[in-house]
Amino acid sequence: MRGISALRDSHILVIHPRPEELRILLSQLQAAGTRLSMATTSRQGLQRAQVLSLELILLNMQMPKMDGLALCRLFREAPATRHTPVIFLSAASTVDERLQGFALGAADYVTQPFVPEEVIARICIHLARGERHATRLDQSGEKALQDTDEITLRATMRLIDQQLDSPPPLVDMARLVGTHGKRLTAIFRRRLGLTVYAYIREQRLRRSQELLARSDATIQDIAELIGFRSAANFATSFRERTGMTPSAFRQQIRNGGAIDCANCLAAAERTK
Repeated sequence: MRGISALRDSHILVIHPRPEELRILLSQLQAAGTRLSMATTSRQGLQRAQVLSLELILLNMQMPKMDGLALCRLFREAPATRHTPVIFLSAASTVDERLQGFALGAADYVTQPFVPEEVIARICIHLARGERHATRLDQSGEKALQDTDEITLRATMRLIDQQLDSPPPLVDMARLVGTHGKRLTAIFRRRLGLTVYAYIREQRLRRSQELLARSDATIQDIAELIGFRSAANFATSFRERTGMTPSAFRQQIRNGGAIDCANCLAAAERTK
């Protein structure tokens, strides 16, 4: 580990609604040669993270309007911040909250009040690890996404794919990506030409086709995996949207027949 020297010339973004609470920590970081950028809202933090060249992000969990978990979810969808270590700061830590943070790719979690020297030690560890990610990112040629709507869209699509069997209601889904239902609906309509729920139906159709073609799962199991209450309901919906039953679709695939997916999507389009 590079130790305290890792702080020299490193650029850290601190996202906290009350940065004065971190006065001692920030003073020690600056004294060690760290360049600090500040944001007091999540939206400001997201925007600044896309244009700054950062080595690490310190993120307060309890942010107003858009909480730290939602912001971290957005960071992981943007090439500019996808590999940037995020350390959560929280005054109200719970096991569930920490697990959610780690599931979203957070590098570490510090409970307030904290000892500044311990936080700095953790920062040094993750700065050293982050160098490998920075090299990989430079070689990949990825460019930062400036469009926050695109980041929000990608984060929502990933959330839906992860919970396709039981996606959250629109209002909860919007909160999880740091926005509100009306704006999220507008983003989906503008970028995809679909409502959020129409996109969910599209994804369920695609996932069911993949499972039918590539697995031996029963029709009932597939129905449950994509969020249908019964095999009968799934079969009816599948036939309405593709022109054939799930069993016929699977048989045609296994017999080497081609499936006209364009017709399947056209059928889905008519149901929107």
